[in-house]
Amino acid sequence: MFFFLQAAADPNAAAGGSMLTLMLPLVLMFVLMYFIMIRPENKRKKKAEEMRNSLSLGEEITTIGGITGKVVQVTEDTVTFETGEDRVRIQVKKWAIQTTAKAEAEEANKTKKK
Repeated sequence: MFFFLQAAADPNAAAGGSMLTLMLPLVLMFVLMYFIMIRPENKRKKKAEEMRNSLSLGEEITTIGGITGKVVQVTEDTVTFETGEDRVRIQVKKWAIQTTAKAEAEEANKTKKK
């Protein structure tokens, strides 16, 4: 932007411009996008992965489909949980776990404090 103002003020100035003045706004835009969009998303993914890897027996979970239950078995990549009083066991992949009751309670406490 400053280049255009300088060129308008001095008609004898060179028509080009240094590569730095042309690339600087583009680089600043990418840096800004990283801190506004990419970095928070990576933090959220890391937190969700830690939650899924720290699942323990008896913990209340909710799947991405909305099914809730208590964990009865955890393997490397799957989780088996029981739903309701009829004790139906469902086995899902770990990536299908959306949240735990403990994480929901922590989130509720954070929003109450604000």
